[in-house]
Amino acid sequence: MSVLVTRPDNRGKQLVELLEKENIFAIHQPLFMVEIGKDLDRLPSVLTRLNTDDYVFAVSKNAIDFATQALSATGFSWRSDLHYFAVGKMSAAYFTGKIEKPVHYPIISETSEGLLDLPEMQFLLGKKIVILRADKGRDHFANEVLKRGAEVELLECYQRIGLNDDLTQKLSLSKRAGVDTIVVTSVEILKKLVEFTQKIDHDWLFSCKLVVVSPRIAKKAENLGWMAKNIAISYKADNQSLLNTLLNKE
Repeated sequence: MSVLVTRPDNRGKQLVELLEKENIFAIHQPLFMVEIGKDLDRLPSVLTRLNTDDYVFAVSKNAIDFATQALSATGFSWRSDLHYFAVGKMSAAYFTGKIEKPVHYPIISETSEGLLDLPEMQFLLGKKIVILRADKGRDHFANEVLKRGAEVELLECYQRIGLNDDLTQKLSLSKRAGVDTIVVTSVEILKKLVEFTQKIDHDWLFSCKLVVVSPRIAKKAENLGWMAKNIAISYKADNQSLLNTLLNKE
């Protein structure tokens, strides 16, 4: 097995290191870089306007990092009278470490659907929910809590900038290096992977085993051209779970 890891930033590098410890050849090729989002300057005022016991949901570690940095730079801190949420155990632990407050997360299904199943999400009439997110992303959680009566404020904490320079050539090099397995952690990465792989390399791309982190990404992969038998789902997005899936331990 030779693995292409498309997960961005240090988490992608860390997964490659875990694979190398298992004597598995791996290449780290992120398809995006992250930069500061356009709404961060509004974060202090948005948090100030929240009522006691309102909710703050961070969609990713990047959102947590950029938001924490923005608050620190302006002399603000995370309020202790709010409830904080993340979509998975690892991101919740990371959020807790940044804000030193408990962070709720879905234990069984680390997805937006799992988050929506939490008891705290069942009665939301009049509740204000701030969502710390990227410039683009899935709107399912926001749409559902709106239906349940919540007031929602979306804050772009970071934006994903495509790494287009030489990306087609780099993906072609992955083919020539013998890559037969690809790790994809978002629909956006999946789309970009297909977009920047040359047409002549599509037979190779769609023959690769794909490891994804949700049934939604798996379904999109099928729509784009992968066979279901070539798609493995890690139901948690942390690197250890991804490694276990790659090693067929889950």
